[in-house]
Amino acid sequence: MATYGIPLLVLGTTNSSALTGIAFVLAWAPRLCTFTLAGMAVDRYGPARVFRLAAATRALITGLATPALAVTDGHAALGLVMLLATCAGCLTQFSYIAAESVGAVASRDAGDGAHRVQSVLLGIDQTAALVGPAAGGLLLQWHGPSGMLAAIGGLSMLSAAIAPRMRPAPRRAPDATTTAARGWRTGWSTLRALPALAWLVAGLALSNLALALLEVATPVIVVKQLGQSSASVGMVWSCAAAASLLAVATCRVTIDRWGLTRVGRCAALVTGVPCFLIAYADSYPAYLTLIAVFMAGDSVLAVVLRTLRSHLIPAEVFGSTLSVTVLLLLLPYPLAGGLMAIVDPTDIRTLITVCAVLQSLGLLCAFTLGTRSRPRRGKHRR
Repeated sequence: MATYGIPLLVLGTTNSSALTGIAFVLAWAPRLCTFTLAGMAVDRYGPARVFRLAAATRALITGLATPALAVTDGHAALGLVMLLATCAGCLTQFSYIAAESVGAVASRDAGDGAHRVQSVLLGIDQTAALVGPAAGGLLLQWHGPSGMLAAIGGLSMLSAAIAPRMRPAPRRAPDATTTAARGWRTGWSTLRALPALAWLVAGLALSNLALALLEVATPVIVVKQLGQSSASVGMVWSCAAAASLLAVATCRVTIDRWGLTRVGRCAALVTGVPCFLIAYADSYPAYLTLIAVFMAGDSVLAVVLRTLRSHLIPAEVFGSTLSVTVLLLLLPYPLAGGLMAIVDPTDIRTLITVCAVLQSLGLLCAFTLGTRSRPRRGKHRR
């Protein structure tokens, strides 16, 4: 709801594609500063504790903002929404890193079946994404911003309540060198020692630039250019999540049969071709279908990345290294918002085409140069 609802809320409030892009930047940029801290917190205190505290805090902030938003309007309402998006986004990164760390433990325990574990975890994500965008769009249309924010707060509190109790990580003695910079150096040096993972992260970062641009541009394209409602925007992403869920369920069998690399190459092709065609879609059904195919391929690529990541990154530095990889993968999001803010609405489709070219080149390098690389020996390799 938050990811796809906030840009739609800003567009409905301001009727400006430029302000929608700026809102996207303000919602994503502060999150990038929290990843290293999140990884260090997970490594130090354990994922369950970090997840529970982040979810409860997000529910509290959302609960306080909901009545305040109901009695404000104009610039005050927009500022409140942006502040809420920033706070909720930062807290979400803590819970995301915590959940991914638990998933990595399960993948290592599964051995050769790690891709099955990752496909199930991604299927859970896509099931939520199937319901979230459509529900957010409908809540905005029928009950306004307060209804959507109340739902986000309630779901956050529920997730904190049902998070399983786990044995906490052993506490470390205080260390003056335990800083965000140290966590960044640890994760970065580990990633550099794993060229196959580094190339895949680079390729998927360029792919995420195309995805982020589609996320921020879809409200403008669907509402302004195709003449649909806000609920139709949510339906685009819900249909995309349904296609992703089907692709993730299928990839468990295909990876067993053809291997991780070959399936990844096919997914890169399935992702790249629709991205070119989206720029020329002139009807709502065509746009919805192409977005769904694009997201299906992107979800399979996510399974490949998660599986490779769980196999290659040593457990003792997983949180710090995961934070670095996720940071690199999410850097395109504020960049896409900035591009949206400065580009004329009539040139959005040209911008999508340029991003499709960059995406294709990045994935080509990831599945050629990356598959030929061998891990480099270093102090973070076991």
